[in-house]
Amino acid sequence: MSATGRHEKATMTDLLGTSSTPSPPGTPGAAPRQRDPAAGPADLILQMKGIGKTFPGVKALADVDLDVRRGEIHAVCGENGAGKSTLMKVLSGVYPVGDYEGDILFEGRPMAFRSIRDSEAEGIVIIHQELALVPYLSIAENIFLGNEHASRGVVNWSETTRHAVALLAQVGLAENPATRVADIGVGKQQLVEIAKALSKEVKLLILDEPTAALNDDDSRKLLDLLAELRSRGITCIMISHKLNEITRVADSLTVVRDGRTIESMDVVDGAISEERIIRAMVGRDLDSRFPEREPDIGDVVLEVRDWTVHHPIDQQRKVVDGASFTVRRGEVVGIAGLMGAGRTELAMSVFGRSYGRDASGTVWKDGREIRTRTVSEAIEAGLAYVTEDRKHFGLHLQESIAKNVSLTSLAKVSSHGVVNSSEESVVAERFRREMGIKAPTVASLAGKLSGGNQQKVVLSKWIFSDPDVLILDEPTRGIDVGAKYEIYTVINALAAQGKAVVIISSELPELLGMCDRIYTLAEGRITGEVPRAEATQEVLMRHMTRTRS
Repeated sequence: MSATGRHEKATMTDLLGTSSTPSPPGTPGAAPRQRDPAAGPADLILQMKGIGKTFPGVKALADVDLDVRRGEIHAVCGENGAGKSTLMKVLSGVYPVGDYEGDILFEGRPMAFRSIRDSEAEGIVIIHQELALVPYLSIAENIFLGNEHASRGVVNWSETTRHAVALLAQVGLAENPATRVADIGVGKQQLVEIAKALSKEVKLLILDEPTAALNDDDSRKLLDLLAELRSRGITCIMISHKLNEITRVADSLTVVRDGRTIESMDVVDGAISEERIIRAMVGRDLDSRFPEREPDIGDVVLEVRDWTVHHPIDQQRKVVDGASFTVRRGEVVGIAGLMGAGRTELAMSVFGRSYGRDASGTVWKDGREIRTRTVSEAIEAGLAYVTEDRKHFGLHLQESIAKNVSLTSLAKVSSHGVVNSSEESVVAERFRREMGIKAPTVASLAGKLSGGNQQKVVLSKWIFSDPDVLILDEPTRGIDVGAKYEIYTVINALAAQGKAVVIISSELPELLGMCDRIYTLAEGRITGEVPRAEATQEVLMRHMTRTRS
């Protein structure tokens, strides 16, 4: 049968989505999520029994069980490194049969997947946190990549476009299928991935941290789409650290800790609180999401005056417009703003002008104007910048923990231009212990670590450079509540040492819980400066939504 013929098995009603579907939760007329009390084993679409997986020196999974009911959204949560993603890779065939212990039953039948193709043939599709799209191919080409509408090696482009339009309509995306993926935002790319999954007649859709890189609006749209897919009978497994999203959309959840199943519970009707989930994840109560700190604030250490930066391509557009702010020793200062407000652009341009063109204004440190025209000059001046994108810009994923920790301060572990590997390892081992980095040795590759542990390596790298000012851009993005608390503790310790810390975050509760002062940014301009005592989400949002008069 030709590839075109295979696709015709999906009816045009399915492709065009002409049948009516119930509204997702949170929309008018939405039916409440309910669990059938008589539901039993016959309702299980997936059973994973006694799953174990070992890597050299690490037992990633040990006797994990997972039961998922047909037509539900099932959340899997746990701390970074708990084994969630590993479990999903076992399920989807990334780790083939024979590479793990235990059994997988799908729709009551034992499965022995040797590859992702095998699991997709059964209707199991995984969307990884790092999206698997080719940026320079079109949306349509990406949707059917490896699954083309073709006969005798010739792609039928009219069929490809027609089916792509139908699939995009199902996920609420009105883009032209000929648009390059590189030319659409991350939120839309996530929807393209889901359309790609629907093209494979998906029965069980696995999403690994689907909203980690999305803003609030895109996250809300994605969760509504998952609820709509549930109403169509598609089962979803969602890995997420965002507990408010789990309690909003999931029907049930399983908690994994240290590679073991801790418990499964129903989430419907608000019966499970976020605190209850946290207790299962970390194995203890967290009295507060944020550690206590008594500020000891000193003199101004960093001052940025009238800072203006133009877009690197559109040179007429100002991405930062006359911004001025100060940070004192021992102070934690927040920068809040909506997507596109210019937060990251401000930080990167101050740190060695690593973003934008024609930067103007001045940077002062300890009362003296300093030069930060390059990253080297910024580091030399005592500045450090922890990027929001640790995988691409924060770490060398194919190098060891030791080499990553020393990257910004090679002179400290070198003599006559030659790195002393032994000394480098000693330094990294100290940070591994002090930061609680979970890895067998400092020779472990950074790319093999969980997100929270990768972030600790990035922080270690910059702390080793002994800066006076640390700018932390989304320091807890994509990591669990336990790892967040550990990083908050590190931030507080740095402030207690007299360091000045700037936190850029999309999570307003994080800024409110950690910062002594918060600046708000809108359209590249500083629109407010709010002390801790006056800061609320409503006050910050009012400043963040100010527009030019």
